[in-house]
Order: sequence, then structure tokens, then C-alpha cells
Amino acid sequence: MDLGRGRNLTQNIMSDLGQSIVMGEYDNNKAFPTEAELCEQFNVSRSIIREAVKMLTSKGMLSSRPRQGTKVRSEENWNILDEEVLEWFLKKTVSLSLLREFTEIRLAVEPAAAEIAAQKQNIDDIEKIGTALERMQSAENGLDDPLEADIEFHLALLDASGNRFFKQLKNLSETALRSSIKYTNRQKGVRHADVKAHEKVYFAIKNKMPELAKQEATMLISEVMALLDK
Repeated sequence: MDLGRGRNLTQNIMSDLGQSIVMGEYDNNKAFPTEAELCEQFNVSRSIIREAVKMLTSKGMLSSRPRQGTKVRSEENWNILDEEVLEWFLKKTVSLSLLREFTEIRLAVEPAAAEIAAQKQNIDDIEKIGTALERMQSAENGLDDPLEADIEFHLALLDASGNRFFKQLKNLSETALRSSIKYTNRQKGVRHADVKAHEKVYFAIKNKMPELAKQEATMLISEVMALLDK
């Protein structure tokens, strides 16, 4: 078997099983299919099934023990910091409680990232924020994708902090922002983000104003939280 094809097949099976678990087709009150049953279901070898199960186990969704078989773990054990797990959750339904918890993380992280970016003044990274802002401005005129431009702005903000832990949140943020931005824009009755509010964050960072950058980023995300609370 081609190794690349084998990896893709394993990934697809893992994703199918992961989504099925999130949708409640398998849970900790129902027996999870045996290895032989999964081989028959997907028409693949035992090694591919074992690898897919191992991947779901690493995400906290399954447990496998000798003579006890494979079982679905309760939801509180699932690693929702894993962007794939989070994506499966958000495909199931737009969970306001989940989006609110994600926004709480943003309130803790993004204002701090903006403050640090204004202090550190990494010119290349700040230019990337500016480029994302230009994309947002173009999107207002129908010349760019408003969602992609908005996401790019917030990921560039995390990068500009220079903080390695903040940067590790980029994949998680991108996954959650795709649902959060769509939902909050729909609640506001708009297709585009508030570009001027984003401009204020960028202006404060570029002009070496850490406290103002923190304040403007806090106001930006607080508006999202207010919409979710409504």
C-alpha cells in the first residue's frame, strides 16, 4: 500500500469515527465496535483500524484495555483544545456555551497579545496585522473574503506577541473563529466585521501604545461576548 494513501485512509477513518462519537452514535453506555467489526465496516486492515483508534485515544475520546475492549470515554475527558475535536463539536451544532467559553479564552489572551505586540515592536509581524486589516477593508468593497480576512487579523495578532504559547493557540483559534465570527455577524445582521474597531487595535500596536492596544482589543472581544450573552 502507498504510505501516503495509507495515512490519508487512517485519517479519514479516524475522522468518521470521531464525528460519530461526538454525534452520540457511540457513547460510554454503548459497546464500541470491535476491531474485526471496524475492519469489515471500512474494508481495511487491522493495522489501519488500530492506528485510527490510537489517534482517537490520544484525543481522550477512547480508552482501550486488555480483556475490556475499546470504550468511549465521557465527554469531559475529550481534548477540545485539539482543533479536530473542536471542529467535530462545532459541526454537530453551534454551541453557544462552547463559543462563550472560547470567547473567554480570547478575552484572556488577545488583549495581552496586543499589549505585548505594542511593546515588542516586531515590525514584520506588525506589518502582517496591517496586511490583514487591508484585506478586511477590501472585503468591505467585495474584493476579498470577509471571514478569511478577519481570521487572518486575529492570528496575526497572536503571532505579533512573539509568545510561543499564544502562537500554539492559532490552530484552535482559527477553527473556533470560523463558527464564532459567522454566528456573531449573523446576530448583528452584517456580513463584515467592524473594521474601524480592528483599525484601533492595529493603530495602538503600531504606535507603541501598549495600554491602549490592550484596551481596544478588550472592547473588540467584549462586543462578541455581549452578543453571545444576548
